[in-house]
Amino acid sequence: MDIRRRAVKNQSHQRPVKQPTAGELLKPYNQPKPSDALPLPLYLTNGLFFTIFFSVMYFLLHRWREKIRNSVPLHVLTFSELAAVASLIASVVYLIGFFGIEFVQSIFRPSPDSWEIEDDSLDQIMLAEDKPTKQCGELLIPRIVATTPEVEEMTKENNKEKIKPPPVTDHSSSSSVEDEEIVKLVVDGSLPSYSLESKLGDCKRAAKIRREALQRITGKSLSGLPLEGFDYESILGQCCEMPVGYVQIPVGIAGPLLLNGAEFSVPMATTEGCLVASTNRGCKAIYVSGGATCILIKDGMTRAPVVRFSSVKRAAELKQFLEDPMNFETLSIVFNKSSRFGRLQSVKCAIAGKNLYIRFCCATGDAMGMNMVSKGVQNVLDFLHDDFPDMDVMGISGNYCSDKKPAAVNWIEGRGKSVVCEAVIKEEVVHKVLKTTVPALVELNMLKNLTGSAMAGALGGFNAHASNIVSAVYLATGQDPAQNVESSHCITMMEAVNDGKDLHISVTMPSIEVGTVGGGTQLASQSACLNLLGVKGASKDEPGSNARVLATIVAGSVLAGELSLMSAISAGQLVKSHMKYNRSTRDMSKLTSCN
Repeated sequence: MDIRRRAVKNQSHQRPVKQPTAGELLKPYNQPKPSDALPLPLYLTNGLFFTIFFSVMYFLLHRWREKIRNSVPLHVLTFSELAAVASLIASVVYLIGFFGIEFVQSIFRPSPDSWEIEDDSLDQIMLAEDKPTKQCGELLIPRIVATTPEVEEMTKENNKEKIKPPPVTDHSSSSSVEDEEIVKLVVDGSLPSYSLESKLGDCKRAAKIRREALQRITGKSLSGLPLEGFDYESILGQCCEMPVGYVQIPVGIAGPLLLNGAEFSVPMATTEGCLVASTNRGCKAIYVSGGATCILIKDGMTRAPVVRFSSVKRAAELKQFLEDPMNFETLSIVFNKSSRFGRLQSVKCAIAGKNLYIRFCCATGDAMGMNMVSKGVQNVLDFLHDDFPDMDVMGISGNYCSDKKPAAVNWIEGRGKSVVCEAVIKEEVVHKVLKTTVPALVELNMLKNLTGSAMAGALGGFNAHASNIVSAVYLATGQDPAQNVESSHCITMMEAVNDGKDLHISVTMPSIEVGTVGGGTQLASQSACLNLLGVKGASKDEPGSNARVLATIVAGSVLAGELSLMSAISAGQLVKSHMKYNRSTRDMSKLTSCN
């Protein structure tokens, strides 16, 4: 059988064959190089393409900057821009090919059929390798040998030795030894604990090693803190750094909450006894009375950077520029370019000396939106530097936002979702379910939630326990727990209606900060709770509607909690119910503490 590789045709036109060196038996014949693109010396060709690359890149960046400023779509190209793009691609291909990137060089590489075999000795090598050690057919003829019992016994022993199973490696043991070495490195400080995930490539293993190192360093046990059963990959770079386990918080269900004609089973993550039961009783009273109505009156997340000038006059000039309605469209275009959903709504400024605080407010879709609004603010600050080069940005957040702090600006202007929720509770429901009377509730609300809070100098705290419900729902649905501070701003109002027989109750909450995408909402448990409410992820039909529905559910749950707690206080049942449901029955004297 002729197994030689087919020779290249037209051998008479080929150059003389030189003696091949090692590794050169097979090589492309007459392979073109990227520098052969133009009939010029190599240094001139390189200089030409480098000049084309940088000049075209500058031209395109300049044109795109002008388009952004003039609100011209980037995909609309003129003839000169098309030529520039083509020149840019040609120069990039040449430069990459010149520096030896293999996928570009492969474009110039001929097919294997045109390879030149430069030495006939290759045919001899291939034939020698394929030559059988025995005559053809001899391997198929069994060799018959006379056997004896002694020979058979020796053959069996030899076969046993040949088929002896390979030694089994204990991977778990070797892994444990390796983990032990890593723990020692972390303990003595040779390996930073924060780098375990990137070094090992296994988030769960990193958490296990970090946990063991922490126990050895502190001498304290973490035996009660679970490690197994959690997806540590899901929090990497998103929710938590340097994890050593996770905390278990029980989740209860209050409801059904009848709100705007729809029923919701509200998940509440809490360790406070009576909270879920009390909220559930409020939901029942609202349900049998016909349900609650919730209205969202405003939706906008805020961020307020602080900038400084050399004089008050310059700060006032920027304030006037930003609050001028004629400039709002320009600011919106600059602000909105960083997100599909972030849309600037308003700009409000406040001066303190030569410092200017600029409060941007924008819609953020189904996200809570802090990162989204921060990116938009940064765009505007960069834009303002052209006309106000003496502006010194002191901080992207100047606390005029105001985030995670009780502030009058949030109480008055609102932040996030501003919601009002109301319900009319029938007289018989107040008697049978809430165990109290309408006049008693109205008088207690005036003395406690209104007068008492005013006496205490409360800021947004004109309620019984709104933060209880907000925190529980936030933990269950993956919201930022720290934003409970401003999200719990609430004023509870009660009055007798229908000739004093029925009770009208309402809660006004101007700054509920929630989202259904991003952050902790991506975790499995919290995602399941959002799915239970029917608001998981982003809304495909109407961007932002899921987050708005979640805000109304929070307000409706607060309404139920306020109604039930105020009824318990009015009826004198608060202490009794807490002693029954919020006290442990375990004998604590028999429990030993862990060191």
